[in-house]
Amino acid sequence: MPQPDKVMDLHTPDDSSLPDDLKPYFQKCRDKLGMVPNVLRAWLLRPEKLRTFIASYNELMLGQSGLSKLEREMIAVAVSAVNRCYYCLVAHGAAVRQLSGDPELGEMLVMNYRVAELPARQRTMLDFAVKLTESPALIATRDREILREHGFSDADIFDICEVAGFFNMTNRVAHGVDMIPNPEYHRQAR
Repeated sequence: MPQPDKVMDLHTPDDSSLPDDLKPYFQKCRDKLGMVPNVLRAWLLRPEKLRTFIASYNELMLGQSGLSKLEREMIAVAVSAVNRCYYCLVAHGAAVRQLSGDPELGEMLVMNYRVAELPARQRTMLDFAVKLTESPALIATRDREILREHGFSDADIFDICEVAGFFNMTNRVAHGVDMIPNPEYHRQAR
């Protein structure tokens, strides 16, 4: 049974309403990914917010960091698993499969990151991101000290928090509008 054939459960503007300054970005997505991710089509309902979303996402997930791109995607998946965000589990699970070259890792992180045999550094990073998601008021100095003991700098810890926070926010938006991932993600890197 296929997933619903929609972007979200709100009106989704078509490409004819795409502002001129965003056309090159959508074309770049088509050229690089073979599609425009539905998250961008959803945010097109509010073009001014789409621009902010693109800038934030690109800086968080692609910008300079002590965290690898794979580690940032792993955080996205672990946080989204806690929040049961279908869109992000499908899209970022595909990114983990692709970046790691390991389809099993992608599936383990989607279902339960704790079953994956991860290096202690990555396990600690995901434990922190999940705790920040499930019970943020319980984060304490000792939690940050544990990250430091595993080689994370203060800038890395800030990046872990920011990536986890971003996906907690976007997971809630995706749930609220019933955002559906592009079907292409299901077949990627398998």
